Amino acid sequence: MSVVLVTGAASGIGAATAREAVRRGHRVALADIDLAGATRLADRLGPAACAIPLDIRDQDAWEEAFDAVAARLGPVEVLVNNAGIIHTGYARQLSLEQHRHMVEVNLLGPMTGTLTALPRMRAQGRGHIITVCSMSSFLPLSGYTTYGATKHGLRAFHHSVAIEERGGPVTFSIVHPPGTRTPMLEQEMADPSAVITFAEKPLTPEKVASVIVDAIVKKPVEVVHPAVGGRVQRIAGVFPRLMRFVIPRVAAMAERRSRSIAPATAVVRERGDSR
Repeated sequence: MSVVLVTGAASGIGAATAREAVRRGHRVALADIDLAGATRLADRLGPAACAIPLDIRDQDAWEEAFDAVAARLGPVEVLVNNAGIIHTGYARQLSLEQHRHMVEVNLLGPMTGTLTALPRMRAQGRGHIITVCSMSSFLPLSGYTTYGATKHGLRAFHHSVAIEERGGPVTFSIVHPPGTRTPMLEQEMADPSAVITFAEKPLTPEKVASVIVDAIVKKPVEVVHPAVGGRVQRIAGVFPRLMRFVIPRVAAMAERRSRSIAPATAVVRERGDSR
């Protein structure tokens, strides 16, 4: 069993991943900017879990987090880069600060975590970095411009580092969830620009968590959801002219579908640690 550090672990996919990892016998550090939320969950999970504060934008905080986990559970063997945020809206409607916020959290945050983990994992002779990305890393989506751009960049960074480190002791996996059921319903339903998230059948955080924890053992290079539809989306995203034709039609279908979804069961895309 491994020592696992999960970012954005106070809620959503991160919390579900922490629960599933502890259930399977791993020791888990729940890292989040929301320390109170992470602590409440860690207390429920018992002695195999601990909570640590982490703003993934802060390089010093990453170093302190790794040191804290090593002191309490042992050296980190698996890093799950899960934390992320979104500001919905058309690109022209968002402030530069909102665009920058997404870049700093969704792209620079996991980059900093990976670069903090690498020398430590290389020195200990083992390690596994799991990046929780998004199906939007393959697709241009209106209302998700900078969010999608950060996920495109994150995927490129992850695979490039994996290639650079192919002869070393660190392995790499990346997981692309589709829309995921989270508590962030009203924000999405109130924003017409984000309606495309209703186009796909949602997964539960627990389902995504199961895939992530499976990856600790199976070490897949890349996982898309749904398995077949995800592969189709990945290929289709290569053709921008096709996307300019298809995406508006998918958005119209999603808008019709969104009207039939009650607030208690609506679908939003997983956000990670900023709420």
